[in-house]
Amino acid sequence: MPELPEVEAARRAIQEHCVGKKIKKATVADDSKVIDGVSSADFEAALTGKTIVAAHRKGKNMWLQLDSPPFPSFQFGMAGAVYIKGVAVTKYKRSAVKDTDEWPSKYSKLFVELDDGLEFSFTDKRRFAKVRLLENPVSMPPISELGPDALLEPMTVDEFCKSLSKKKIGIKALLLDQSFMSGIGNWMADEVLYQARIHPLQSASSISKESCATLLKCINEVTEKAVEVGADSSQFPSNWIFHSREKKPGKAFVDGKKIDFINAGGRTTAYVPELQKLTGSQAVKEASKPSKSTTASNGDDIDESENEEESRNSKVVKGRKTTRAKKPSLKKKSSASVEDSDDEEDENDAKDKPSKKTKVAKNPPAKSKRDEKDGDGQKRQTRAKRVPAKRKQQESDDDPSDPSESDDDGEDEEDHMNRTRAKAGANSKKKVASSQNGKQKKKAK
Repeated sequence: MPELPEVEAARRAIQEHCVGKKIKKATVADDSKVIDGVSSADFEAALTGKTIVAAHRKGKNMWLQLDSPPFPSFQFGMAGAVYIKGVAVTKYKRSAVKDTDEWPSKYSKLFVELDDGLEFSFTDKRRFAKVRLLENPVSMPPISELGPDALLEPMTVDEFCKSLSKKKIGIKALLLDQSFMSGIGNWMADEVLYQARIHPLQSASSISKESCATLLKCINEVTEKAVEVGADSSQFPSNWIFHSREKKPGKAFVDGKKIDFINAGGRTTAYVPELQKLTGSQAVKEASKPSKSTTASNGDDIDESENEEESRNSKVVKGRKTTRAKKPSLKKKSSASVEDSDDEEDENDAKDKPSKKTKVAKNPPAKSKRDEKDGDGQKRQTRAKRVPAKRKQQESDDDPSDPSESDDDGEDEEDHMNRTRAKAGANSKKKVASSQNGKQKKKAK
């Protein structure tokens, strides 16, 4: 995103290559979102035949002074840029146009041909920029509402400290406020706060005078260095946090120290916790906040690193996540933690294996011993055709006195009696049959 150094680089390119030349032709895009408050035809007519006298900038805004008003002004937004065909790549890298590039770009919002054949274009791929035609840009918004320019109107230490002492908002949010100081954007704010070793959320009014002086010094140094190299980030000092702020969390380091990312002033903010710490009452409040460890109901602290170690030791076997056995911790888990872990395990188990209900549906319930004995007794009674015994069995089954009590002993005695009677009856039949056979043999003799 273009900030003071990027806009200043564009201004210097226009100043060096276009000032003193007449506009032969102007082409303005039909895009009312970017071209603000004037039609394309009126804009083109106002520029054609005019001579460029100077290029000016304040904050992130640039405007061209012509030999007569109105003047075109450019608010760069998120992706605004100036390209000049024929500019040396080594000096104005950001504004150079290669022979293989589309020209003019399809994202061009204002394309100008000069009388000596030079051409320049203002482009905006994201369409958050604003191009206006103003009688006096300095006296009209948004330029009239800007604070002192960070490069052109540097504050003294006393002025800067006095201004900060009246602001009770976070220092990062204050630096992004263009009415306080114009030109500083997200990456510049992160850089100057890192160089000054100030936490992005530190209240501006709580910063010591010594730290205020250091911060102002860092603002001037970072701004001047970035402008000096034409906003070419490859030439920024290697110890700047800028080179690592776009990396992913956990992989961003500067001088071997870890970079963390937070939200400050509504923007993603890169800072180094080891070096940029909150001070004063904010440090006390930060220290009183609950740490990463959880507190059990009995007051014991449980370090989350135990859970992390357990998760690292876990492995996947046949699509199921299993955990290696771990020595029991001396510290007790809170009931909430236990319930949470149980819920997670249940959820994982539900995904990885069939439910118990499914298993029950597939496998029929096993018969109890009582059912087996009841069935055997009933079969024997049927074979023996003992009606009284069957009636007695039915009465015992229908007895509602206590379902938990068992009649197995009574049933076993009755079965034994039935078997004894059956055997006795069978033996008597055999004796009768053998006696009859003996009589028949005697008669035959």
